[in-house]
Amino acid sequence: MRPISIPANILRYWNTDARAPESCAAVQAAYRQNLYRGIPDVSIVIPAYNEEDSIVKTLTSLCNNQTRYAVEIIVVDNNSADRTAELVKACGVTCVPEPKQGITNARNGGLAHANGTYVLNADADTIYPQNWIDEMIRPLDENKNAALSYGIFSFIPIGKTGRLSYFFYEYFSDWTRFFNRRFREEAVNVYGFNSAFRREQGLSVDGFNHPPGTNEDGWLAVKLRDKGYGKLHLVTKAPVWTTDRRLQIDGGLGPAVRKRIKRFLRIKN
Repeated sequence: MRPISIPANILRYWNTDARAPESCAAVQAAYRQNLYRGIPDVSIVIPAYNEEDSIVKTLTSLCNNQTRYAVEIIVVDNNSADRTAELVKACGVTCVPEPKQGITNARNGGLAHANGTYVLNADADTIYPQNWIDEMIRPLDENKNAALSYGIFSFIPIGKTGRLSYFFYEYFSDWTRFFNRRFREEAVNVYGFNSAFRREQGLSVDGFNHPPGTNEDGWLAVKLRDKGYGKLHLVTKAPVWTTDRRLQIDGGLGPAVRKRIKRFLRIKN
């Protein structure tokens, strides 16, 4: 069942003082204690562009994951003009520059630096529950017929739209995603801030490169599946919480609903 309000454990991470030195120190300690154990099994890749307000919050949630895997975190700084890179380094997390602007270039840059058997895609404005790493990697680790795992998400409002409105919107979105999975194209349900794949397989299909008019995350899923690496696997036990800033950029919830309805009905603008 979808949550009406934001859970307390998610709010705790979201309310972290992103610029406080003690917050970065706490992330560094949690990273070393909970995740970083030598040769990584999993590489978490996070593209970042001017994310000083949220990157420490995201890293706090990730570094407090409870996992049986050895994990490295790689933040790809995509020409940020703020303190993003400085804060990431203060957290003790690898920060690599990507001079070519754009999300596809940033994700490919992170993939090139990853050392893990598995790559987990994350975003710098998203909060991750404590079981996220294990739940997302388990399908790939236990099932050779799974090419990519992807999860579900809810919104953290940062604009004028309230959480209750998103509660209903998320149920509506779940229905359209179910329809896509059963009757159309499941890959459109895959988002770059909540998906995982095997690194070598990702490299073998030219990473996140994609044709014009498509998205880098969904197209990677298509390439992995069509290459014969297996099916797409939906994970529902570790929902993540991401900000609604993309919806706000597009004009808010109303335009987002209209856009989704048009896409579902295949109505062209």
